[in-house]
Amino acid sequence: MRELTDHQLMLLIQSKQSEALSVLYDRYSSLVYSFAWKTLKDENVAKEIVQAVFMRLWTTKSVYDPEQGRFSSWLLTITRNITTDWLRKRRRDTAPLVQVEPEQLAKIPDEGSATPETAAVNSEMKDQIRSAYRDLSAQQIHLLEHFYWQGYSISELATIYNQPIGTVKNRLHQTLKILRRHLVAEGEQS
Repeated sequence: MRELTDHQLMLLIQSKQSEALSVLYDRYSSLVYSFAWKTLKDENVAKEIVQAVFMRLWTTKSVYDPEQGRFSSWLLTITRNITTDWLRKRRRDTAPLVQVEPEQLAKIPDEGSATPETAAVNSEMKDQIRSAYRDLSAQQIHLLEHFYWQGYSISELATIYNQPIGTVKNRLHQTLKILRRHLVAEGEQS
């Protein structure tokens, strides 16, 4: 079963074949954990996020479509959504998060138990994102940091930036277009 593609494994998970979930867990748990840990800086919560992500794969009716992009991107979107929900809940219950500078994020070690293949994919993805950040203004980077890493909603960002919601949505959309264009160009060069 380990030679099956991610899409094939997801189809088997839809028919409740637990071995398929186990294979995907082995492939991607370190990536999901790394994302959650870098966002939350809490080992126990990051482990809970990993469990929640794979539980969602097991229980959800949504289907991964390989025509829409890479499985790892789809999985990280699920991870981001669950992590964001957790952050918003914590923000309601506690004081605001401490701001983390990009230089501090770069110093955080990657997961130690990644396979060489996972490490190579993660490294390539990091390099592409870092390279894409060069095309963004400081304001655009802050917007992405607030929205994706700190879990602020569009309406919260509108309040923080003292701008209309439509303006914040448009700026986020334009920023993501720049990143997407850059990442697609990087992917074509690889």
